[in-house]
Amino acid sequence: TKKGATLLDCGCGIGGPARNIARFTGANIKAVTINQFQVNRGNTLSIREGLRDQVELIQGDFMKLPFEDNSFDAVYAIESTCHAPDRTGVYSEILRVLKPGGIFACYEWCLTDKYDGKNEHHRRIKKDIEVGDGLPDLVHTSVCTKALGDVGFDVLEARDAMQDGHLEGGEAWYVPLTPSWNPTKWPRFQFNAVMFKAMPLILRFFELVRLVPEGTVKTQVMLQAGGVGCAQGGETGAFTPAWLMVGRKPN
Repeated sequence: TKKGATLLDCGCGIGGPARNIARFTGANIKAVTINQFQVNRGNTLSIREGLRDQVELIQGDFMKLPFEDNSFDAVYAIESTCHAPDRTGVYSEILRVLKPGGIFACYEWCLTDKYDGKNEHHRRIKKDIEVGDGLPDLVHTSVCTKALGDVGFDVLEARDAMQDGHLEGGEAWYVPLTPSWNPTKWPRFQFNAVMFKAMPLILRFFELVRLVPEGTVKTQVMLQAGGVGCAQGGETGAFTPAWLMVGRKPN
């Protein structure tokens, strides 16, 4: 992308990637999240980092983007559109706000060809990821690729970035979510057999004495299940967090 280009971050969280991309490229970025707390926090951080003129977080629903047609030179989504109730809907909105000839790139969380719907362990992995990470439905890579083309994008690239060789010689992406008995290995330490059961008890005590807010235990258990699901999905090869797709809006 060129300096001064207008980009959209579709599902931005508190805007960390948006600020890094703005700093690196000189682009101007509108970043959308449905969560007002994330908007407030992200804009505060942008001010603190001297990037408020380049990066603006906006509260909005990416199923109904609050922008005019043909507004952006490029759009990206990093592990966010997997939260959409319908891929066709969110990709259609992205196509609408993208200028003709503009590029959309995203990482999707997906099931792979190794996923076996008849395998009980695989079905449990899918369920743990969905519940633990707040996903309406975890779909196969082909569903996302087909939806991107069906809404009108020219699909330039679709591949599992976790299988393209750039991790060779290092740890697999899911290793930080696998159990360890080494207390310096965090978050791996919380996934060992003892800490897995102890953490909810510890946090429940903290809730009782009001060191942490009510609901912390439920949140931790949910996220823990998601972590286990992601790790086992990586180990079996049934799941990828990085199905990379790149599409161009026709001129």
